[in-house]
Amino acid sequence: MSEQAPIVIVGTGLSGFSLAKEIRKQDREMPILMITADDGFSYSKPMLSTGFTKGKEADELAQATAAAMVEQLNIELRTHTTVTGIDSAAHQLLIGDERLEYSKLVLAWGADVIRLDIAGDAHEHVYSINDLMDYRAFRQALAGKRRVAIMGAGLIGCEFANDLRNGGYEVDVIAPSDTVMPGLLPKPAADAVVAALTDEGVGFHLETVVEQLDRAGDGVRLSLANGETLETDLVISAVGLRPRTELAAAAGLETARGIVVNRALETSAEDVYALGDCAEVDGHVLLYVLPLMACSRALAKSLLGTRTEVAYGTMPVMVKTPCCPTAVCPPPVNAEGDWQVEQNGRNVRALFRDAEGTLLGFAVTGDYAMEKQALAKEVPPIHG
Repeated sequence: MSEQAPIVIVGTGLSGFSLAKEIRKQDREMPILMITADDGFSYSKPMLSTGFTKGKEADELAQATAAAMVEQLNIELRTHTTVTGIDSAAHQLLIGDERLEYSKLVLAWGADVIRLDIAGDAHEHVYSINDLMDYRAFRQALAGKRRVAIMGAGLIGCEFANDLRNGGYEVDVIAPSDTVMPGLLPKPAADAVVAALTDEGVGFHLETVVEQLDRAGDGVRLSLANGETLETDLVISAVGLRPRTELAAAAGLETARGIVVNRALETSAEDVYALGDCAEVDGHVLLYVLPLMACSRALAKSLLGTRTEVAYGTMPVMVKTPCCPTAVCPPPVNAEGDWQVEQNGRNVRALFRDAEGTLLGFAVTGDYAMEKQALAKEVPPIHG
């Protein structure tokens, strides 16, 4: 490995570009090469579920083109380029037959959408929205259409349901759970979101799944397990994300739910790091913006010679459902305690306390959502 080999960052999502910006705050000249399988536009992924509400097309959600980012950050950027392997012993990245040297390698290549295997012949009408290019394709397909069915009632499914209704589209949500965001919200808070979205005109089909997707004219007929059929123009599949680990595992890096890293974001291979949606940081896989930004700040220092560990504070999640403002700070997995719920219509304050009365998590909706800052101060940090 030559001394002049660049820092190579794989991925130009929010985590990749945030890291490059943090490095540049401290060092304008360090060689940086970024590699991405997409077009390298800079955008904020959480903004993808606000486009219809804001009346913005895909390119209006982009913050900068690839060329603008090269200029702004003084980097080399290779777009539409797929990494095929990592040779960590040789400090080389493989792109087909090409071998690229790196001094330090950062994997910031995100998570893949989970795809369901569903019978039927209408799969070309099913869209997953995981990046700006996906979103652009969906917006183009939606031109002149008016009905969208969403498979999945998690955070992304609910945000798109609200956003599409704000854009004037007819929306149906299908999910196996008995309410929305089951892994994130206690039921009273989740039911408040369902009630508000229902008032907005969203149709819910819960405790069932799509069994078949058939072409019906220019649209799709969905056959549900409960015997219902729905007619729609397009389908969004929003059934979850899975951190991208395959290439890392094939290269011998330790993986679990994500690419396993310690609090300095170091993988099991020397000079290889991971951050963002692909990383399992000290046991935590958190697919949100706050942890990603904290990791970018710490890792920039480490890459420039000052090994720095990330310390996660309390990280509430804001759900972008403007019809029912919602904030949640989930209690730690396996935490012992109980939810204490106060409710006034759509306004829910749910507090998770242990036997000693310590606040370990919360979910607030409606008028109570404005209490998130104050409540977050009471919850112990993730890295206490």
